[in-house]
Parts: sequence; C-alpha cells; structure tokens
Amino acid sequence: MLDFSSPWCERRLPRSQSRDGDHRNPYQRDKARVLHSAAFRRLQAKTQVLGAGLSDFYRTRLTHSLEAAQIGTGITAQLQGKFPKQTEELQLDASLIETLCLAHDIGHPPFGHGGEIALNYMMHDHGGFEGNGQTFRIICELEPYTENHGMNLCRRSVLGLVKYPNFIDTLTNPACLDTRPSSYRQLQASHWHPPKGLYRCDQPLFDWLLEPLDHNDCEQFMDFSQSDINHGKTRFKSFDCSIMELADDIAYGIHDLEDAIVMKMVSQSAFMEAVAVPLNKLGVPWLSDNILSLTERLFSNTHHKRKNAIGALVNSFITAIEIRSLEAFNHPLLRYQAVMPEDHFAALALFKDFVLKFVIRKTEVQILEFKGQQTVMELFEAFSAEPERLLPDNTRARWQKAQQVDNGFRVIADYISGMTDDFAARMYASLFLPNQTAQFDGFN
Repeated sequence: MLDFSSPWCERRLPRSQSRDGDHRNPYQRDKARVLHSAAFRRLQAKTQVLGAGLSDFYRTRLTHSLEAAQIGTGITAQLQGKFPKQTEELQLDASLIETLCLAHDIGHPPFGHGGEIALNYMMHDHGGFEGNGQTFRIICELEPYTENHGMNLCRRSVLGLVKYPNFIDTLTNPACLDTRPSSYRQLQASHWHPPKGLYRCDQPLFDWLLEPLDHNDCEQFMDFSQSDINHGKTRFKSFDCSIMELADDIAYGIHDLEDAIVMKMVSQSAFMEAVAVPLNKLGVPWLSDNILSLTERLFSNTHHKRKNAIGALVNSFITAIEIRSLEAFNHPLLRYQAVMPEDHFAALALFKDFVLKFVIRKTEVQILEFKGQQTVMELFEAFSAEPERLLPDNTRARWQKAQQVDNGFRVIADYISGMTDDFAARMYASLFLPNQTAQFDGFN
C-alpha cells in the first residue's frame, strides 16, 4: 500500500483545490502534468539522433521518451515480480517511473548535443548550460502549470529526475575549457562539453528536494569523482532514477539502432564486426547464443522480423536487471539501486558504442549538429545584444526582472533551449536572412 502522506509526496506549492471524483494518486497526477506540458510537446520537433523533420519515420526526442517510458514500466513490472520485498519497501510505482521516463529529456535544447554545447559556451561566464540541469529547472520553475513553481511535481518525482546531484560550478574543471576562439566557427565542440549537473541559481530548489534526507545521506549523494583531465562526475542517483536511466540507455542502444538500420546508415558487416562477434564471445546468458540469428533478423528486409529482433533484444536487457544495495546510504531511496549485471552491461555498451561510432559521429550527422550549434550561438548573441527589441513579451518581462540578479543571461538560455529545431531555424532566418520575414506563432 502506497503511503501518500510521506514527505516524498509533498509538493512545493500545496494543492489548493480538490476535484470531485479524482481518485488518481500523486504520481498519476504528475504523469498528466508532464504529458500535457508544452515542454513535453516540443520534444516532437527536437532532434534525437537524426535531424527532426528530415523524415517521418525515425525517432525524435518525443518518440524516444515514449519508448523509454514503455521500457521503464517493463523494468518496474519485472522488478516487482523478482524482488517483492524490496519493491514493497520502496513503494515502487509504475506511474512514477513512467513519469520520469517521459520527462527525462524535456530540458534538452534544439539540435541535440550541438545546441547544448553552444548554450554552454555562451553561458560559460554565467553558470553554464546542461540538458539535465535544464530539465530540473523546467519542472521546478519554468513550465507554466503554476505561476512560479513549474509543474509542481511531488518531491519523489523531482528526485527521480536528478541524474547528477551536484552543481555545474562545483563540477567544472577549468583545465577542460579551451581558450575562447576568435569566431564561433572556430569553436571545437569537444572542448566545451558541460559537466553534468544543476545550476547554482537553482540551489534553493535542490535544498527543498533534499529536506527529508539526513545530513550524511545528503553529503554522500552529492559526492563526485575528480579528474585532472575531465570535469567532475557525480557518483550516485536515487533508486527511481536508476530505473529511468537504464530505460533510457536501452532505448538509445536498441531502438535508435533500428533507425540507422532502416535508413541504411549502417551495414550488416559492420554490425557483425563491432557488435555480434564480440557479443557472441562474452558469454551473456541467452543473448550470446542468439545474437547471430538476431542479427540476420535485424538486417532483414522483412519488417516484422526486424521488429521481433528488436523486441527480443529489449526483453533480454529488461529481464536481466536486478536490485542491489549500497551500504553508504541510510534512506532506502538512495540505498537501493536498479542495476544491470556486468555481462549484460558490457553487451549493451557494444550497442551504444556502435550507434555512437557509426551513426552519431557520421559526417552527415555532425554537419547537422555543427549547423545547429552555429544557429544557437548566433541567436544567443542577438538576443543578449538587443533583448528589449528582440525578445517576445513574456520573456522580455522575465529578462527585465532578472536584471537585478544575473543580467538576464539565464532567461535568454531558457528561451532558446525551449525552442524546437524548426522554430530556432525559422527565428535565425527571420533575424539574419534578408528575404525572410519574422514568424509569429505565440512561443514566448
């Protein structure tokens, strides 16, 4: 029986109205808030791997999130069956996990990682930019479900969306940042990847989130590994977040692979060499014995055979997931973790690395990222130079209010990051191409 009186079901803004006949639990309400949000709808026109709008077949951020949600509910069901004692103690709820998977990408800007790098570069003197930190900001503050509290999700839902529980300024290693180039076109993306974390300006929201935890759990939760050559990286996440992240990884490694196969971006021989043969030697239960026949079906011209292979691969990873305990924590939401056994983890890494090498790093995809990167930097420069002239009314009002705090740069980053690929491209054309006129569609 779920305990909805728990502090983890509290919201920053208490419910002031109750609706007759509404018997939904807090996580079902949170799911509805995500589904009906503008930030979620915009995922339909944001790049996942291939540029949004280039085809009506392959995946966008929206369809990826829907697939991750389906995988997340599958993980939930099998954990409840295999680990009934732990899942009952944790009060694991399918609607909660579905909510996290649906919302996990809403902070990502237009043009994929190109847009993220561009905004991080433009914001590097003003707190940085990172997609997961922006997700936290949207759900807690920006989404206009409430006036000042974003979606006003319950505390446990917010905790499950924090993949990297520390702040960008703490995690940043200055040695990783390149000198500023003479022009935007000289900027090297690999030198401006942001550390993954939250914005310092959102610390009051994070402090509220951690209120139910004891001091030791809070400190340990925010612990991170340091490196001389990389940014700091947080080490822990909540139990719910660990399920969401596994669902995300499976959707990325398997479902995004399907797009590449159908679009003929990858060959069967390359897949055999990079994935099937090494996996066959790993000794992963069932998967190693069947990967060669699965490969034949994956690259079959028959649609239902390919879908059958995709489903079998997803199922093999979902059913391998276990619950393990971390002795470092007192609270069960931090102590327990959903984990994939090492052999399955290594197998999934082969799929993910294949997508990275043969799809994401493909020249045609990188050209799209570079183009988006340039677009975002030019938009940021224009809006920061003339915010009173160029920002829409609502955003201009937020910018004027923010002048008292940080000169309004975070507001400009919020505005651009919320754009879809197409909206950003049209805005760029309106500002910089002489034969284009301004486009007005109410986004502000």
